[in-house]
Amino acid sequence: MCCIKNDTKNFSILSVGFVFLVLNFLPFFAKSQDVKTLSLQETINLSIKNSHALKASLAKSAEAAAVLKQAEDNRLPNASVSGSYLYMANPNLAIKTKALGGGSDTSGNQKQMPHVNQAMYGIFNVTLPLYAGGKIRYGIESAKYLEQAASLDAENDKEAVILNTINAYINLYKASVTVDVVQENLLQSKHRDSVFSRLEETGLLARNDLLKAELQTSNIELSLLDAQSNLKTTNINMDLLIGYPESTVLKTDSTGFDKTFSLKTIDDYEQLALQNRKDIMALGFRRKAATTAISLAKADELPEIALTGGYIAADIPHLITITNAANIGVGLKYNLSSLWKTKAKIAQAKSREEEIMENEAQLSDAVRLSINRDFENLLLNQRKIDVYKKAVMQAEENNRITQNKYNNALVNTTDLLDANLLLLQSKINLAVAKADVLLSYSKLLETAGILSTNQ
Repeated sequence: MCCIKNDTKNFSILSVGFVFLVLNFLPFFAKSQDVKTLSLQETINLSIKNSHALKASLAKSAEAAAVLKQAEDNRLPNASVSGSYLYMANPNLAIKTKALGGGSDTSGNQKQMPHVNQAMYGIFNVTLPLYAGGKIRYGIESAKYLEQAASLDAENDKEAVILNTINAYINLYKASVTVDVVQENLLQSKHRDSVFSRLEETGLLARNDLLKAELQTSNIELSLLDAQSNLKTTNINMDLLIGYPESTVLKTDSTGFDKTFSLKTIDDYEQLALQNRKDIMALGFRRKAATTAISLAKADELPEIALTGGYIAADIPHLITITNAANIGVGLKYNLSSLWKTKAKIAQAKSREEEIMENEAQLSDAVRLSINRDFENLLLNQRKIDVYKKAVMQAEENNRITQNKYNNALVNTTDLLDANLLLLQSKINLAVAKADVLLSYSKLLETAGILSTNQ
């Protein structure tokens, strides 16, 4: 008996020590998972900074700027230097012309030619285009339009990145709210189960009613597992979107979800879209580039004039040395095949221009339709909030009355459980509706092309 008491005492001491260690190391384990609370604006800024899609768009814009610089460089002179050293294996040279030192001497013998086995020469040429039929000017003009279009594409992608971030942020908020509401309902359901269990033990509650309540608790637990899994996936998506480690737990700030918006008319938003949509503006610059391409194709039918200059130096030992052989002049070039090859290029350029013009008209119609759809969707979501607020009040009152009736044995367990589910669903609907209003308003601004300027 003495040994048993000592063992029990030692076990108690070990248990207390274990609990003490757990309590002391619990903060350490909690800190291993980083938790960040971000506002919507902070999330947008991080997303813009770390977006791979936006970086790719900026790279395309930089590429277009380089193409423009290349087109401008065509106005500069072209210069080339070439030289060679040649070794020859005992060539046979026989100069017949007397003016070049050939022929025979006075006695009729053939003159002895110098022994030549190597040669060196260097050539330097410079060509400055004076007139190229407008090719250089039209090429620079077209490159400018395309560079501006690429820059606008990057701005348009920025709008899309912002909207995608808002959508992801709201999805994270919805998933978090769903988990919170389901957890709260689960706690209430478990508490009710414990009360029902005591009543069932004392014979005041039927076994079947207790099983109904426990079944609902199990269903809520399954719903919580689904909600937690969805929250984890949504959280990882947001981490990747803003460049955070995947283990970072993000918390949303819902204070901005309750703000009201001052709306303009549909006509105002349509005009804003036509004036501010970067994709519409980019198409306009591409149409100008296509128009310039027609003139560029026609330039092939014109001659090219260039100022040329050069310098030649050569040395063939024992034979000839050339220095100071500089030259300057004007060159003319005309491609005769352009008379029958240019027509196809011009027709192709005109077709490209017509295609872009039709794309502009098609995009304009699509924008007008999107404005109307997004505007009506925003109004619908605003009306839903009023309905859901009323539904929450009704569900709370219904749950209170049903609970009182149940306590007085006026309704059965099924009615009580149904009232709890209605209250749970109404709370989730209201939280989601508030977030949907912000998302639909952001979508309307994005369609109008003014989302980035309103952040």
